[in-house]
Amino acid sequence: MTPLPPLFSIGYHQCRWNYNDEQDVAAVNKGFDDHDMPMDVIWLDIEHTDGKKYFTWDKHKFPTPNNMVDKVAASGRKMVTIVDPHIKKDDGYYVYKDAKDKGLFVKRTDGSDFEGHCWPGSSEYLDFWHPDTRSYWKDQFAFDRYTGSSQNLFIWNDMNEPSVFSGPEVTMDKESIHYGGIEHREVHNMYGMMYTSATFDGIMARTNGKDRPFILSRAGFIGTQRTAAIWTGDNTADWGHLEMAAPMTLSLSIAGVPFVGADVGGFFGNPDEQLLSRWYQAAAYQPFFRGHAHIDTRRREPWLFSEQTKNVIRDALRARYALLPYWYTLFQQHSEDGVPPMRPLFYEFENDDSVLEEQKQWMVGSGLLARPVVEKDTFNVQVKLPRGDQKDERWFEWVSGVEKLGETIYVDAPIAHTPVFQRGGSIIPTWQRIRRSATLMKEDPITLFVALNSHGNARGVIYLDDGQTHDYQSGQFVKTAFNFTTKSPKQAVLEGAHFGGQFAAKNWVERVVVRGVQSSPKKVEITRVSDPVQTLEFSYDHDSGVLVIRKPEALLTLNFKIHIEF
Repeated sequence: MTPLPPLFSIGYHQCRWNYNDEQDVAAVNKGFDDHDMPMDVIWLDIEHTDGKKYFTWDKHKFPTPNNMVDKVAASGRKMVTIVDPHIKKDDGYYVYKDAKDKGLFVKRTDGSDFEGHCWPGSSEYLDFWHPDTRSYWKDQFAFDRYTGSSQNLFIWNDMNEPSVFSGPEVTMDKESIHYGGIEHREVHNMYGMMYTSATFDGIMARTNGKDRPFILSRAGFIGTQRTAAIWTGDNTADWGHLEMAAPMTLSLSIAGVPFVGADVGGFFGNPDEQLLSRWYQAAAYQPFFRGHAHIDTRRREPWLFSEQTKNVIRDALRARYALLPYWYTLFQQHSEDGVPPMRPLFYEFENDDSVLEEQKQWMVGSGLLARPVVEKDTFNVQVKLPRGDQKDERWFEWVSGVEKLGETIYVDAPIAHTPVFQRGGSIIPTWQRIRRSATLMKEDPITLFVALNSHGNARGVIYLDDGQTHDYQSGQFVKTAFNFTTKSPKQAVLEGAHFGGQFAAKNWVERVVVRGVQSSPKKVEITRVSDPVQTLEFSYDHDSGVLVIRKPEALLTLNFKIHIEF
């Protein structure tokens, strides 16, 4: 299972090969603010280094890396730098010299170091089966060792299959020798996992285990999910690659790698505005959400496109950030029971044979169904709304709250709309005050979206903590269950019950949106611990069946009941 990731990492990541210099990074950071688009992480690819020597910086383009990272952090954001396993063969490069002197490289059959060609040119490859390699690699991430690093800088492990441009299969020769006389052919599939595991140890050690690491890896094996997120590799800006992103991420999710995503827009090529818009809309409902592009592509910052496309991307980003409490809760649940946040329909509806081969729509948790548009020039899509074993499932449009009837429906999907539906019986926690980053939203009030099932009931849960440290492992978290029960045609109750953790969360429920309500209430009241009964304001829309309860002001750490009288 994947440990609970830091909160920022399930927000949006902005990357390309490459952001050119410190001024470019500052401009990208400012651009998201200027255009009111949330974003959590700016990434630097291989060009930020001194000649592709990892743990170094190009001193002309990035002369003050600490200052750059600190400025981005002052905006509530993080940075990621790339660190690959090929080590440039250069006697003046301290990592190469250290590893050479200590005998830490993979060997040839004659005992000499294996040498291959990669981004830096002639390179040698660290042997992570050697116990001294893991210890040495861990030490490189110490703040006083890796210049420019801080608690706000995280790591991208790419090319870790390993990639060897000069190799017969673009990887390491099978007869290469690892520590203990192991041939590479025996452990090739494990190399990426061993590499990210050593990186994980380094990121953990730099704060003495206090902060949660974030690492992205391209290669993986059984166990990689414990140390790194995965992306699906170098895709292309075409509709086929957008469509295949869903089955790829779904397959990895149910195989035990839940923190996974595909490069938004495609790594190679230049997406047109329709493709880019649809890709953002789809990726907003997939676990790992990162825009990335090749060095030879045109720049893709969202504000560089037409006003329409800019608005579509902004809406997709805001939709993702509104759902962060839900995503975070799903990741926490996964860390306990292994259930992936992103699920194929057959995971939730195992007895419905009609959904077994569905690959264009999926579930986020048990409460949301997403069917993004992944076909060119398509503005109306077919959506399967499973009826469940009892044939009584209810589904509501996520944005409007209107109930949709029928097992197979056709939905208008203009370029600005993503078909998403809430399942009856679910309660989904959201943040509606969208700020520049997840880090700045973590103490914000909660809006609950309650979708009633055929019995007039619903339930859900929220999990929150400090979003950064491992303190949750010693009880510093809050977990609150929500239960909506229709007790009679004239009475219903929404109960919030804090049932876990001692974290002093400041979050409170500021609004409750109930979907599938048959009539307008006469009165809504709340009772809190040790407080007198208080009447609440509400509004009801007869056409949509949506009831909105305003300002219950119920802290997540204290139990409460909202009584609805019809």
